[in-house]
Amino acid sequence: MGSIVIGRLYFARQAKTLLAFAKTTRDPNLAAVLVEKAADLTAKAGEPRPDVAPHAPDVEPVKKSETA
Repeated sequence: MGSIVIGRLYFARQAKTLLAFAKTTRDPNLAAVLVEKAADLTAKAGEPRPDVAPHAPDVEPVKKSETA
């Protein structure tokens, strides 16, 4: 089965939303948690994405030793 890869834009939008909520709350503890979560999402957005190139179901992936 394939895996779902969440894109950078998704993480950026979620972080922006959390920061907006953090600005509107009067609870400093909640604001701190929201800012921390936004920082986590921003870090995830910066991580390299795995190779997700689609392959036909009847084609075996090329092994690294075969390409050298």
